[in-house]
Amino acid sequence: MKKLLTIAVAGALVASIVGCSSAKTTPAPAASSGATTTTTPKADTSKKPTIGVAIYKFDDTFMSGVRAAITDAAKDKAIVDIVDSQNSQPTQNDKVDLFITKKVNALAINAVDRTAAGIIIDKAKTANIPVVFLNREPLADDMKKWDKVYYVGAKAEQSGTMEGQLLVDYFKAHPEADKNKDGKIQYVMLKGEPGHQDAELRTKFSIQAITDAGLGVEKVAEDTAMWDRVKGQEKMAAFLASNESKIEAVLANNDDMALGAIEALKAKGYFKDNKFLPVVGVDATAPALQALSDGTLLGTVLNDAKNQGAATTKVAAALANGQTPSKETTGYDVTDGKYVWISYKKITKENMNEAK
Repeated sequence: MKKLLTIAVAGALVASIVGCSSAKTTPAPAASSGATTTTTPKADTSKKPTIGVAIYKFDDTFMSGVRAAITDAAKDKAIVDIVDSQNSQPTQNDKVDLFITKKVNALAINAVDRTAAGIIIDKAKTANIPVVFLNREPLADDMKKWDKVYYVGAKAEQSGTMEGQLLVDYFKAHPEADKNKDGKIQYVMLKGEPGHQDAELRTKFSIQAITDAGLGVEKVAEDTAMWDRVKGQEKMAAFLASNESKIEAVLANNDDMALGAIEALKAKGYFKDNKFLPVVGVDATAPALQALSDGTLLGTVLNDAKNQGAATTKVAAALANGQTPSKETTGYDVTDGKYVWISYKKITKENMNEAK
């Protein structure tokens, strides 16, 4: 009996040892087999930042070019979410709120109303999301509200000056353009929206450039056409109906309004049979360059959509990545620590390829 008990105990001990040994030596599944491991994943440092972009309205010809440039510049730098504010500041404010909810890494805002930029800055600052304004410059006091607010655009007074110079060059080369021989340029002005910085400065400095050149000026008529081609045509038609014989030149705050004026002039027989009236605009859009080629638009001023869009993207991407925008981080000069200025250029038929 004792012998049998000894054998049973020994057998149990062997089984126990073999079982423990099997548990310790069973290999864990190899990582290459696709099995889940408990290793903590590393952060994806290659992930592109997201930039929320709000344009004042999509059907503005110039801003369409800026949008395309933003998208192109963002290809290897950021993900851009571009929305239409439909020319409504409350709508734009709602879009900004949505971007903040989505936790975008930076904002790029083409303000509907430049005086409302302070509200957007306050929202962005609270959420700690850097903001870059483009094309429509916020008030100086608003720009000082936070160190993560930047502006990309061009100086409107420069475009106005160049526009006036285009007319000066023409009248000096064509004295017959002074139809009544009084030594003055009798002009009509098509303005952008009332109170808009670009509209006011382009209007003021275009006329100042003419007087600075020693030529007299006399305003025949002036009205707002809200940057719009159709409205420009309507306003010009009204000018012609009441004062056609007096008008010697047309100044428009942008190309769309200038092209509208040209359509109204065509309806009156201009641009054929040596019947010509000089029309100048601003932006150097593709339709305007075609008009230059056709000989209906005298000149325009290159508002560099490509560089405005590219600079906006690069400044916003730098901010989104925690960098301070500079020549080194963006490729553009930053003035006064907050401003990226893109220069204008006079464009005529002779140098239109530079604008292209």
